[in-house]
Amino acid sequence: MPHQPSDLRDTSSGMNEAGPRLRQLRKSRRLTLLEVAERSGVTKGFLSLLERGHSRVSVPTLLRICDAIGITIGSLFDYPVETVVRKGSPLDMGGVDIDEYLLTPRDEELIQVMRTLLRPGGGSAGAYALDAVTIFAIVLRGELDLIVDSVPRPLSAGESTTFSARLLHEWSNATDAETEVLWVIAPPLPRDLLPPALRG
Repeated sequence: MPHQPSDLRDTSSGMNEAGPRLRQLRKSRRLTLLEVAERSGVTKGFLSLLERGHSRVSVPTLLRICDAIGITIGSLFDYPVETVVRKGSPLDMGGVDIDEYLLTPRDEELIQVMRTLLRPGGGSAGAYALDAVTIFAIVLRGELDLIVDSVPRPLSAGESTTFSARLLHEWSNATDAETEVLWVIAPPLPRDLLPPALRG
């Protein structure tokens, strides 16, 4: 039954760029809001808010929406274009109370690097798997509660771990301080061949 993740509703969601892109991609495939909402198990109202950048979304829910449209989540990313990446491109991959940045350009074929800042209580808001082979994570500061295949892997600053991207995993920051994590995904998440008008 469709549900409204009301606890994720927020006007400062980080979906400001990815939301409208999601809408463009849905329309390019001639799918209605109702069709995608029903396929992904969310309400039509929630999906409409998300497409306008007015709602947060968990990583698992965003992946379901992408699947319902028939796209990969990598199609929503803004990719850095500079040779030396100083901060990275804001990344809209779902999650709660986080800021993420993509550090590798779209033509990098071997790895994809993401930097995540988790505010207290922030995280993926659920377990998910990715269409890649390997994930490497290192905590640069703070504490990360990582769960891989239902097994906790708590990480402190300076600690790292590697696991299969196809295993269900989730992560959060249960502390009162900000946590910073660097993720390396290999190979990069797939990016759909978009119609010319939609290519970034």
